[in-house]
Amino acid sequence: MRSFPDSLFAIVLALLSVMTVSAQPQSPNFVVVFCDDLGYGDLGAFGNPSIRTPNLDRMAHEGQRWTSFYVGASVCTPSRAALLTGRLPIRNGMMSAKRRVLFPDSSGGLPKSEKTIAELLKTKGYATAAVGKWHLGHLEAHLPVNHGFDSYWGIPYSNDMDAQRGFPNYRRKAEEDPHYFAPVEQYQVPIIHNTTIVERPANQHTLTQRYTDKAIEFIQRHHEQPFFVYLAHSLPHIPLYAGKNHLGKSRRGIFGDVIEEIDAGVGQIMEILEDLEIDDNTLVVFTSDNGPWLPFRTHGGSAGLLREGKGSTFEGGMREPTLFWWPGKIKPGVQMEMGTTMDLLPTFCALAGVAAPNDRTLDGYDISSLLFGAREQGKRKHVFYWRSEELYALREGPWKLHFITEGCYGLGPKRTVHETPELYHLEHDPSEKYNVAHLHPDVVTRLIKSAEHHKAGINKMEDQLAGRIPTP
Repeated sequence: MRSFPDSLFAIVLALLSVMTVSAQPQSPNFVVVFCDDLGYGDLGAFGNPSIRTPNLDRMAHEGQRWTSFYVGASVCTPSRAALLTGRLPIRNGMMSAKRRVLFPDSSGGLPKSEKTIAELLKTKGYATAAVGKWHLGHLEAHLPVNHGFDSYWGIPYSNDMDAQRGFPNYRRKAEEDPHYFAPVEQYQVPIIHNTTIVERPANQHTLTQRYTDKAIEFIQRHHEQPFFVYLAHSLPHIPLYAGKNHLGKSRRGIFGDVIEEIDAGVGQIMEILEDLEIDDNTLVVFTSDNGPWLPFRTHGGSAGLLREGKGSTFEGGMREPTLFWWPGKIKPGVQMEMGTTMDLLPTFCALAGVAAPNDRTLDGYDISSLLFGAREQGKRKHVFYWRSEELYALREGPWKLHFITEGCYGLGPKRTVHETPELYHLEHDPSEKYNVAHLHPDVVTRLIKSAEHHKAGINKMEDQLAGRIPTP
């Protein structure tokens, strides 16, 4: 029997190798749509009676609607840090007792030592893009392109910053008119492309649609390789603006116009994924950074049946309307297990075959088995509610214990330290109306011990929010 020449044998091996690689499924794509100040009650799928969200309703019907999904903080900057790093912001200096978020005069930002979702996925060949509101440091060293993103297009902080004098008081006008929008020139917020300012002030009337367009352009360019798109909308944070195709269309006033435009953008993203035939290989997540800014009344939004809103550690401040969509992969339904935005990093890593960091404490868990329909209790046993640099509350199973309570940002009851912590059963009482600590002293004792154990494991880093750029 004649044997193959060595050269021919090598060619056959190479062809078999190529066939094996091509037969392997491509790593899944990830799209995170992250709103700003969206309340638990602001979507049709979560019970809003006057805002139409057909595309998000479709996500809920075809995917999963999570009813106990939380953020890492009740305000912008620390919440965003938690999502991208999988860590409570108290661990990495992104939560402060001096300034609750970063401002245009802030000198700090997300530490370079932190590992973001984008940085980890890039080790597996992912293309990565950040579009929209960043709010983790506006100086070049802190921008997305220096934290694992190949490109960035958006505003560096909240859309109400860089406010100019001589314009009407927005809060007063919002109280008077549910359709009011401010002149664009009132807020000199810049748009940054990678590291360069390309527009100032940003035309906020067109910003939501342009964010969607940028995300879609990136998906079209990179659909033949795995990609991660972090689309962080500036809205419905005030001031509210809507594009011409949506302005004046919602029964809910301009707030509804804004949500319906965001919903339309989600529909466009779903459509392009289907057109490119990659929808069955793309996990789309929709959630928000914190609850509604209630002092702005009809311009603020609603936490639904939940108590309080943005800035507070009551449920309305930190429990968010959350949807997962992955056709053919996710088991459709309602998920009542606890989850958090910090779970996205370990989940994405597990799905992409990337090792999650083991040189630091992660506060997230891989929730992929729950997404795929496993009938099991989730790995998460606790949710920790930090405000400034103090642990205000914790949840363990259905129980929530408040050590300190304080109202919504700019509204609500004053700060109270409770000698006897307040206890609520969130499955029986999601509105946190009925303190039952006196009925369950054993639960109070157990949760106090859990809190002490948690706080003992917190090693704070240097405060990144307090520093200011020196005035010339």
